[in-house]
Amino acid sequence: MSTQCQTAIARELGVDRQWQAGSEHAQIERRVAFIRQVLQDSGCQTLVLGISGGVDSLTAGRLCQLAVQQIREQGGQARFIAVRLPYRSQADESDAQASLDFIAPDQIASSNITAAVDGLMDSIRLDGLQPSAAQTDFVKGNVKARTRMVAQYAIANFSNGLVVGTDHAAEAVMGFFTKFGDGACDLAPLSGLTKGQVRQLAKALGAPDRLVYKAPTADLEDLDPGKPDEAAYGCSYAEIDAYLMGEAVSDQARSIIEKAYRQTAHKRELPRVPMA
Repeated sequence: MSTQCQTAIARELGVDRQWQAGSEHAQIERRVAFIRQVLQDSGCQTLVLGISGGVDSLTAGRLCQLAVQQIREQGGQARFIAVRLPYRSQADESDAQASLDFIAPDQIASSNITAAVDGLMDSIRLDGLQPSAAQTDFVKGNVKARTRMVAQYAIANFSNGLVVGTDHAAEAVMGFFTKFGDGACDLAPLSGLTKGQVRQLAKALGAPDRLVYKAPTADLEDLDPGKPDEAAYGCSYAEIDAYLMGEAVSDQARSIIEKAYRQTAHKRELPRVPMA
């Protein structure tokens, strides 16, 4: 693909190539205002977000808390519920708890998804189905992500709320999210940001460095727990960010990114319907 296509992809994902160092606080204000407006326009009074211990949910969570505080300061009613959604026990639980301490949410909820995930996996019966251990592990990882989505929407239903997502441009271009899992939400305040920009916002918000610069992992695979995102990609976030910002990248990185973008197009689209 050409640099023209590179630009088109960045435009489709809403990447701001005019981002300037020092604009973090203006970006924070704009995204907090967006969250506040979406919640008020919806008629709902609660924001719900799963907190994993990574920088994405850390940043989105703090933006949500700031938004509901502003609504209350203006005389409205709003609260933010941060949700822990572990499968069994989480190896980096201390990071999740540190994230909650930083976010300081109005309320913390918890739902261990182990029984739901294992029960569903054990219930699946299909003639001729003989998956490998690796295939089973991959499918189970997607079930975990979708179960977390179901739990968050249940909490949102109970609390007249909206579910917040953490998707940003670096994950979107790679299709690195589970369709109808962590990709399912009512609003995505980090949309259009590169991974580096998410970290810059987290830093500007005052988050601890160990959380801001922690190696990202989806941590969905039992056979390879804590597998770094970059190991799954085959290229680094620095290369993905550079690509999105219109900078030169290696031919190998360009090939990996553009192949992932093409193959995961269905994840970024609405369901296909017959034409009239």
